[in-house]
Amino acid sequence: MQKFVIERDIPGAGDMTPSQLQTVARRSANVLAELGVEIQWVESFICGDKIYCVYLAADEELIREHGRLTGIPCNSILQISKVIDPSFVHMPV
Repeated sequence: MQKFVIERDIPGAGDMTPSQLQTVARRSANVLAELGVEIQWVESFICGDKIYCVYLAADEELIREHGRLTGIPCNSILQISKVIDPSFVHMPV
């Protein structure tokens, strides 16, 4: 599977209550269960009026289908090509 970052424009996302966020997360999880093992939600970050989600998926189209079925927009989907973290500084190149 490939790793993707999804940008979702959701006005007021940063002001959502824990209960509202849980409702959205449940809706997402239910659709993921229907779509099968070829798509997985890793985590999401809420920043103002945007939510950035990290997903593992067979392809971008499966992520778009998840967005369509949940009603949660996918404004941008980017495949992650490389990941670095602070440990990268000490690795031989």
